[in-house]
This record gives sequence, structure tokens and C-alpha cells, in this order.
Amino acid sequence: MVQTARVSAVVWTAAGSLLAWLWLLLCQGFFWRTDVRLPSRRDPDAWPSVCVVVPARDEAAMLPATLPSLLLQDYPGRAEVFFVDDGSSDGTGDLARELARRHGGLPLTVGSPGEPPAGWAGKLWAVRHGIGLARARDPEYLLLTDADIAHAPDSLRELVAAARAGGFDVVSQMARLRVESSWERLVVPAFVYFFAQLYPFRRIGRVGTRTAAAAGGCVLVRAETAERVRIPDAFRHAVIDDVALARAVKRGGGRVWLGLADRVDSVRPYPRLHDLWRMVSRSAYAQLRHNPLLLAGTVAGLALVYLVPPVAVVVGLAAGSAAAAITGGLAWLVMTGTYVPMLRYYRQPLWLAPLLPFTAFLYLLMTVDSAVQHYRGRGAAWKGRTYARPKAVPDEG
Repeated sequence: MVQTARVSAVVWTAAGSLLAWLWLLLCQGFFWRTDVRLPSRRDPDAWPSVCVVVPARDEAAMLPATLPSLLLQDYPGRAEVFFVDDGSSDGTGDLARELARRHGGLPLTVGSPGEPPAGWAGKLWAVRHGIGLARARDPEYLLLTDADIAHAPDSLRELVAAARAGGFDVVSQMARLRVESSWERLVVPAFVYFFAQLYPFRRIGRVGTRTAAAAGGCVLVRAETAERVRIPDAFRHAVIDDVALARAVKRGGGRVWLGLADRVDSVRPYPRLHDLWRMVSRSAYAQLRHNPLLLAGTVAGLALVYLVPPVAVVVGLAAGSAAAAITGGLAWLVMTGTYVPMLRYYRQPLWLAPLLPFTAFLYLLMTVDSAVQHYRGRGAAWKGRTYARPKAVPDEG
């Protein structure tokens, strides 16, 4: 009798998971599709001026593969690169100057902002310094990009053409992350998949929706909009600065577009699970606004949506319950099907798709660890800095 009741509970829980997956499949902005690429575009009559701002801290290992791709942009208008060396200890600024001398191309200015004052995240303080330098050139657009991002030669041209043709204040591309090690193959495509599930790309670009996000590695923003909504001062404390930027622009009446990139790539390696763990956990709890109730809801939601289906299959087979096995199997099948397009985008084998529950379990543990680190007073750690959440600053959400 007790075993029957337990199996029945598993069946009903699996049914809840299946309903959740059907809702995600049909009602969450078709997040699982990977065809949101740069919108239709045409060359403008006159190419506007652009300043590229690159904040960098201890990025000497990345620069030879990335900075030349910016300096050698095939852009018909006036463009200039402002490289901000954020207190590096590995000669990042000197290497940037050397690469500019070696490769030529767009003019390069290297600046240093000094240590960030209280209430500022280090990267945003560097971005503010770079934008301040760029304003002297009075550009129409700013391209905010990271030092680990490599751009195709026509990247800037395509971004500007899309922004002008669509009337967007922000055009951002989710750079294709490196996927070479075994752990990268398991975790990285899921990272983008989960991000798209939280922020469906189709909703971001739609007028009248509240969904807003950008990808910090590649953000083209209209300079007038950046000044009007006070980028980055309005969210100077934010750990997840790209989402905060998009929210600020949308709240200010601007239009935002985000999609997957074809020829914008992150070259930063995450060869070990430890490296990926740090990448996710440093900002996971910040994404939940440091709210214990949101954390509990997230853990419960991840368990229901991702962990219940395989558990139901195992319990159903072990207990001889066809209802549990079939219901869990259907939920697992829908989950697997929604993950296949992302694996194809990353050119990964499709046998990884059924392993998504295991990957989701890893993300659940990373999220919990992020909260544990927060309550231990360590804050979000990155590049030798730890950022505690300022209590006096209102949340940007």
C-alpha cells in the first residue's frame, strides 16, 4: 500500500514535469530555437562613427587571438578602439600597444581607470572610463566588447547595419563560446540553452515586452541612448552587467535585440569543471537577486523540470509502473528534443542531449554554491576582486 502510494506520487510529479515541459515548448518564446540571428539589414547611405570600448584585466593570454580582429575591422566609416587596462599585472596594456604597432588598422588608445571606488564593479568602472574617452570623438555608436572575444572582419559593419535598419538602440550577439574539452561539451551549450530559457531572444526584440537581456561580449549601443539612460552609472554595482544594461535601455524606452552569433567567438578556455563552476557560480545567486525564496523556487523548479523525468523512468521500471515510466519518459523526450538545436548550433554530438538532466543537476549545485559563497561574505569573485552587493543600492530588476 505504501509502495503504491509512493509510485502514485511519482506519477503525479512526473505529470507535472511533463506539463511544465509542454508549456516551455510552446509558450516560452520558442526559446529552444537557434534561428534568431542578426535581423535583416542593408548598408546605410552614410556609415556612422563608432568607438569600440574594450575593458581588460589580466588578458595577455587572450589578446593575440582577439585584439587584432578588432583592429582589422573592415568598416567603411570612422572607427576607433579604446582599450582600458583595468589594473592588470601581466602586461596587458603594453601587449595591446605592441599588437597595434604590429598589425596596424583602427587607431588604438590605451587607458587606465585606476581602482574602482566603492559601489562600482571593476569591469563597469573600466567601461565608464572607456566611454568617457570615446565621448571626445562624439561617436554615434559604441561597441562594448570583451578582451576574450574574436570578431570576424565584417562584424562591426554587420552590427551597425542591423541597428540602423531595425531602429535598435542595442544590438547584441551571444558569442559562440569555446567547446573543446569534455567538460565544455557537457556544460557550455547548456549554459546558453538555460540563458535563452530565462530570456527568450524573440521576446527581447519585441516591442512592448518587459524581457530584456544582452550578451556582454558583444553589445552595440547608440551613444545618445547610453548617455540618456546613464550607462553604466545606472547599474554600477551590477555583477550581471549585460542584463542590467538591456533593462536600463528598455526601461528608458529604447529597443533591444539579442541573438546568437555566427562569426563572433569567445576564445577563453574552460578546460576543467572547476573553471566552469567558477564561471557560473560567481553570478548565479546575483541572478536571483540574492533572494532566498527565489533560490528555493529555482532549486525546486530545476528538480521538477529536469530531475524528475529520469527519476520517474527509473522508479517506473523498477516498480513495474508503466504510468510512471511513460510519463517520465515523455517529459525526458521533450526535454531532449528542445536541447538538440543548441547542440547542433555548437556542432556537438546529439547523444549529449539525453544527458541534460545531469548537466542541470550540476547547475543546481553551482547555484546553491553561489548562495553559500554569498552568505559566507565572499561576494562575487572575478580576476582577483570580490564584489559584495551594496545594501544601499536598489536592485536593477
